[in-house]
Amino acid sequence: MPGSTFGEAFKITTFGESHGEAVGVIIDGITPGLEISEAEIQVQMDRRKPGQSSVTTPRKESDKVHIVSGIFEGKATGTPMMVVLYNHDMKSEAYSDIQNLFRPGHADYTYLKKYGIRDHRGSGRASGRETAGRVAAGAIARKSLEQRGVSIVAYTKEIGGIQCETYSEDAIEKNAVRACDPVAAEKMVKLIEGLAKEGNSCGGVVECRIRGVQPGLGEPVFDKIDADLAKAMLSIGAVKGIEFGAGFAAARMLGSEHNDHMNKDGFVTNNAGGILGGISTGEEIVFRVAVKPTSSISVPQKTIDVNGEEKPIVTEGRHDPSICPRIVPVIEAMACLVLEDHYKRQASLHA
Repeated sequence: MPGSTFGEAFKITTFGESHGEAVGVIIDGITPGLEISEAEIQVQMDRRKPGQSSVTTPRKESDKVHIVSGIFEGKATGTPMMVVLYNHDMKSEAYSDIQNLFRPGHADYTYLKKYGIRDHRGSGRASGRETAGRVAAGAIARKSLEQRGVSIVAYTKEIGGIQCETYSEDAIEKNAVRACDPVAAEKMVKLIEGLAKEGNSCGGVVECRIRGVQPGLGEPVFDKIDADLAKAMLSIGAVKGIEFGAGFAAARMLGSEHNDHMNKDGFVTNNAGGILGGISTGEEIVFRVAVKPTSSISVPQKTIDVNGEEKPIVTEGRHDPSICPRIVPVIEAMACLVLEDHYKRQASLHA
């Protein structure tokens, strides 16, 4: 399918639908000899999989990793690697009553207009389940990046207007919403649980910090590293906006305030978010994404059917009342893919 492939020197193609037999990814450009195990990939899959807590969908998928090509005796061969994740807990009947209705906030209408056909079961290809393949590929890119001294950490910064006031990296994986502030996390959980009982949802903000990136990564003018990161993040269905460093606050700053001064030790501030002219500075790369509220809610709404007739709609099924907790590993994975791609492109520049 056009549009399902991402990257240049490190390239992935995802496949599968939410209620199909499987989802997965084909990865090309893995460094030959890189040691890879299904268990290592599984660690990241377990962070993304459904059914983790009271604030995620109750759908149960083990997301067990199956590597079917591109590896021999525990090492990458350099040929395309295929990772398959079989679907098990589908309840397609939950969508039977609304198969001819366009769900507000979903891609039902646009997919039908583009292709003339659509899979109504759990959003088909437009489902968040498609991101499982991205996370599998990201786990492989992450291992390669870690060997270069690069670390990528994303976390929930805000949910439903509740903002983190403190930052503790140790707290992120110890609360259900993956927030960097344990006090704010408790408030977020209560809010989400309340909205879930009402059949409603909320959005939030996820921040990502990337450390250890060498200066000089980025391919001006169209493949700037921030441009590629932006494309990667906006390719995630629930993401509606992105900002780097000072971000939109820069619009209210003076040049004398926003410019990052330098001294003999390097940059004094990091309003640029670790990127200047589309090229990494060596400082921490920092960006934030806006995550929309989950579109699937059981609150009664208004829509039209495939014939253009106005109809009421209630979306049943099992859905995340907030996407933030499970989108965190997806954001990390996409950042890993962009960075690994740019490291390989930079290496070819000086080959």
